[in-house]
Amino acid sequence: MTHTELTERTEALGTDDLRSIVQSAHPADAAAALDDLEPREVRDLLTELDLPRRAVVFGYLRPELQVALARLFERRQLAELITEMDADDRADVFNKLSPDQQSALLPGLAHAERENIRRLAGYAEGTAGAIMTSDYATLSPGLSAQAAIDVLRREALDKETIYRAYVLDDDRRLIGVVRLSDLILAPADTPVEELMDRNPVTVALSDHQEDVAQTIARYDILAVPVIDEAGRLVGIVTHDDALDALQEEATEDFHKLGTVARLPGSVRDASIATLYQKRVFWLALLVFGNLFSGAGIAYFEDTISAHVALVFFLPLLIGSSGNAGAQAATLMVRALATGDVRMRDWGRLLGREVVVALALGATMALAVSLIGIFRGGPEVALVVACTMVLVVIVGSLIGMSLPFLLHWFNRDPATASAPLVTTIADAVGVVIYFAIATAILF
Repeated sequence: MTHTELTERTEALGTDDLRSIVQSAHPADAAAALDDLEPREVRDLLTELDLPRRAVVFGYLRPELQVALARLFERRQLAELITEMDADDRADVFNKLSPDQQSALLPGLAHAERENIRRLAGYAEGTAGAIMTSDYATLSPGLSAQAAIDVLRREALDKETIYRAYVLDDDRRLIGVVRLSDLILAPADTPVEELMDRNPVTVALSDHQEDVAQTIARYDILAVPVIDEAGRLVGIVTHDDALDALQEEATEDFHKLGTVARLPGSVRDASIATLYQKRVFWLALLVFGNLFSGAGIAYFEDTISAHVALVFFLPLLIGSSGNAGAQAATLMVRALATGDVRMRDWGRLLGREVVVALALGATMALAVSLIGIFRGGPEVALVVACTMVLVVIVGSLIGMSLPFLLHWFNRDPATASAPLVTTIADAVGVVIYFAIATAILF
């Protein structure tokens, strides 16, 4: 049964059937089944689970529900739940709590968990330190392969992964990484230092989470070690946390492409005031940007009065310019985000974009010129055709270049959103259209 099918099925189930699903389904599906319930109902169902399963299911719940449940659990219950969770999930939940909730929770935790959660929660949001976990397996270089396997067997239940173990010296500096498969296949007395990779891929604490995720994808590894300035191992970022980080970054980019400020939670739970606040700034700013289009129309008022047929084509032409710009901007924003292109590629891409835009503009001009002949005659058709070619080229170059310009100034290229590009291209398109019309018709 798929996740969607399970969710639809739970909407029609009674409490007993829902309890059965929560107790037996995959934890992610169990969390999905609880998603539409009131927090008190969720709390009651969770408390019927044994602690390990309760912690796993809790970790899959959406953040807003986790915070609501944290208010409902007794301090002892919440402390037990947080302690049972993986280190990185524990820090994520802690960061979502209010300062009062954090202050109430910390005294209920054991000293080790308390210090661990403070350390992991203290790293800047969006960095490797913020998404790493401290639940990793370590080995000494002098251990034999058999001894190393015995160590991993004892630690397996408490570690995020044991498929790769990290070899440390006496100062906890990372000197190598060894795969579990190599330990199993090697002769029992082979030293770990002979099996380990002495040049492992690593990331720094301050590296951006998107760069960390791309590193994991590039080298096709399950986890990447995080080291401090002295080369000491402080944590690992696993592939599942990297995937969550990529999803978060993609969501943020989509919001920026739509000129929406970052939401503190999900759209589903956002209040009307929050949605208004996150959307109003750019919309108001773009209103003033559109005044330039109005100013352009006012400047060419005499041309418009003499050839009213030109007004018919105005929305079509400036819309085409904005659409071409939005297409180009979307392509470049994504290419820059994935590392597909670099700043040094701008010149080569610029020339190629001119050729592509010229072909697109000519195709669109051919179609619209036929309408121009019908609506205003050959001269108007010529104006419309020439304008179409030029505005598509200009709009495409604006859309392609703006993300590079923002990247040059160390700004997020996603800020070059479709509405922003469209507003600029519209204003430029109006001036181009009526300037060409004035030159040909007068």
